[in-house]
Amino acid sequence: MLATNNRLVGFLYLTPALLFVAVFVFYPLSQLIYISMTSESLLGGGQFVWFDNYIQAFTDRDFWRSFWFTVQYTVIITPILIGLGFLLALLVAENRPLVQFTRGVIFLPVVIGLASSSLLWVWLFDQQVGLLNKLLVDVGILEKPMVWFNRAHLGLFAVTVSVVWKIVGFGMIIMLAGMQTIGQDIVEASMIDGASYWQRVRRIIIPLSSRSILLATLISAIGSMLAFDQFYLMTGGAPRGQTFTSVYWIYQNSFVYFKLGYGSALSIILMVVIMCAAALQIAIQRRGEAK
Repeated sequence: MLATNNRLVGFLYLTPALLFVAVFVFYPLSQLIYISMTSESLLGGGQFVWFDNYIQAFTDRDFWRSFWFTVQYTVIITPILIGLGFLLALLVAENRPLVQFTRGVIFLPVVIGLASSSLLWVWLFDQQVGLLNKLLVDVGILEKPMVWFNRAHLGLFAVTVSVVWKIVGFGMIIMLAGMQTIGQDIVEASMIDGASYWQRVRRIIIPLSSRSILLATLISAIGSMLAFDQFYLMTGGAPRGQTFTSVYWIYQNSFVYFKLGYGSALSIILMVVIMCAAALQIAIQRRGEAK
């Protein structure tokens, strides 16, 4: 009887969270799946078409071009965010006042809205009034100011720089939290044994903070696969749609071409890809820990 009452009390405590998940996750997801199987337009109307939208998606060259561009962006920016974030975490690991101030300065761009930071970097990269062009011309790297967003690779570089500046502090904080859970006695024992700084980093800090590194990697990779704001504001998909990301292409189909059903199907496909990639990364991490 007591066990039954405890289960009932536990269920009552869980009820608000379950209701929240049901209303804000499962219901919208079920609606998304339903709409993806219709020809519904943003203007209204449509009929049930089963899997026609998914079949169309697999033959949509523009979608796959945007998808592979998104993968390219993710493969480029994620190692930069994780590697630089880890080095910065090592730099600010000590709790001295100046180090804490440096930590706050590095983290400060994270609290700026992505749209605001993207517009800031549009101005910095501007051909006529941008400070970056002026600096590169003054130091002799460029002969004259250049347009950064009329070529796909230059636009990708500009977006990558802006996102690294804004996001790297977030990964730094996550990995720093993992480093600070490592017992000081372990580090001191390794120093007594004669381990150098980089030996301690390689043999102690990285293995013992691997979970926080995995978390930062997952957040960075998933965020990169869902990139939209920075490309929408900085490149606008130029030139000729070469800098469309997957989410940007979904937006185009759903809200510009009014093909809401097809856009929903593309969203489901992208969600499945991200979930599979995340599950694979977690499985590889667990296998590595088990060895």
